[in-house]
Amino acid sequence: MKASLETAASEAIAFLEGLEQMPVRATAGLADLRGRLRRPLVAEGIPAERVLRDLVADVQGGLNGSAGGRFFGWVIGGSVPAAIGADWLASAWDQNAASYSTSPAAAVVEEVAGEWLKSLLGLPSAASFALVTGCQMAHLTCLAAARHALLDQRGWDVETRGLFSAPVIRVISSSHRHGSVDRALRMLGIGTNQITEIPVGAEGRLDAGLLESALNDGPGAPTVVVLQAGDLNIGAFDSFADLIPIAKQYRAWVHIDGAFGLWAAASPRLRRCLSGAEMADSWAADGHKWLNVPYDCGYAFVADESAHRSAMATRVNYISYASEARDEGDWNPEWSRRARGFPTYAAIRQLGGTGIAKLVENCCDHALDLVTRIGRLPGAEVLFTPTLNQGLVRFIDRREGAAPADHDRRTDAVIEAICAGGEALFSGTTWRGKRAMRVSVCSWQTSASDVECTVECVARALEAVV
Repeated sequence: MKASLETAASEAIAFLEGLEQMPVRATAGLADLRGRLRRPLVAEGIPAERVLRDLVADVQGGLNGSAGGRFFGWVIGGSVPAAIGADWLASAWDQNAASYSTSPAAAVVEEVAGEWLKSLLGLPSAASFALVTGCQMAHLTCLAAARHALLDQRGWDVETRGLFSAPVIRVISSSHRHGSVDRALRMLGIGTNQITEIPVGAEGRLDAGLLESALNDGPGAPTVVVLQAGDLNIGAFDSFADLIPIAKQYRAWVHIDGAFGLWAAASPRLRRCLSGAEMADSWAADGHKWLNVPYDCGYAFVADESAHRSAMATRVNYISYASEARDEGDWNPEWSRRARGFPTYAAIRQLGGTGIAKLVENCCDHALDLVTRIGRLPGAEVLFTPTLNQGLVRFIDRREGAAPADHDRRTDAVIEAICAGGEALFSGTTWRGKRAMRVSVCSWQTSASDVECTVECVARALEAVV
């Protein structure tokens, strides 16, 4: 083991230490990567150290610098040192974190991490929780609990009877919801046809009057209302204090998508964004975003512990179950699962509550700085100034008579030029019918010097693109 682990450690350290010098966007093409990695399937084995060295050589140019400080394309954070180390240990320990019996330490670490997370995120201490692969499975877990509770109230046991002939569950959400919500509804058999979509206002929020009107259309129907804590384009938060009481009047289940926005609760400066969020029935968040732990890691929280457990738990005679300890499999959809509680536990211990607040606030400050300074460059225009860590910039075609399509074309061309330069990575989006460059800051590694370097590279790209 020693030689292969030392090889892996050496290569990993070299990669992390070289992040500032490497291009942020992958440079290798598809054909090149396939040509290197499609090696013949060998009959005889190969020494582990050679396999690792070959792998490192073969993926050269095929990795994005998303672990570094100038990756702004999607809401992807880097990984803090303690979380990386704990993730390595989790691989070496190779525990199946399915139950207390399969790994007592993994079960207790997850139990502690869940309590810490609820405290950091301002959630009810009595809420149940699950550590899952990401917000996609957090939505599925929470909405499965919602499905159970809403149908159980109407005398329907969905876990045994399924959905055939069951009361139809409707879902009310905004036109700017994340696609992972729709995907969870598909997987749960609720279906996207049951979504009532409400347009958001100028600030990206649901309107209370429109929500009440939608709820009035079927006052007795089992209903889930999905609200947002941190829209992926502009970081918008719904007004939970206004909307949740309205939903509760109609006995709706309220679920909050807080993939990254829920972490605002960890900041004394930003937690006002989440006023009233604690009144919801379930919440979904990611660890591999603002906690900066390695992929894959998400969190599901449910106020009704019984509904959560009923939706997920199962019992078989070939597994031992704990009478006092917490069996992780009672709360999540996985049976064989990685012990992702270790990196979460380690990251929280390394950063502490103050460190997490500082990480979140620094990202927001850098996002505001980036958008403001890029917006001042000739040919740039700010579409949305960050109120959190997300902002939008557009690049204008300054030729006389330029049409909206010309501005869209130039925006995409400038984004491509920035990414091709290798110093920073941004992604494009369409917002209110306009193409824009999304500025997303989520990494503990991003610094003032990264902002300075990035603004300079955007300026060069603007000059280079005709």
